[in-house]
Amino acid sequence: MANILLIGFGGFLGAISRFLLNEIVIKYIPLNFPTGILIVNVLGCLFIGFALGNSVLLKDHLYYFLAVGFLGSFTTMSAFSYQTLELFNTNILIACSYIILTLTLTILATYIGINFSK
Repeated sequence: MANILLIGFGGFLGAISRFLLNEIVIKYIPLNFPTGILIVNVLGCLFIGFALGNSVLLKDHLYYFLAVGFLGSFTTMSAFSYQTLELFNTNILIACSYIILTLTLTILATYIGINFSK
């Protein structure tokens, strides 16, 4: 139960952080490009890299709060990048397939969802 609460609290903070950072970037860097989400994704991946490099991702309280909760709701790109690196360590072909499938299918699913909802 404690891990669920840690995930929930981390997720709460991560989602709010993603929203606020994106809004700040939109306000101060008004480009016709999703710069805020790009920055969020890059930062999320950087943070998970720091966590991995410091062995934070042992399945302890910090893992559930930071990796699953905060970074999981801050950006799913951090989970995607971590899983991709793990795949690269075992099979580069599967890792490349995962990248292509993830990008293609998620964009396609969004397109389908938008068009079916009209």
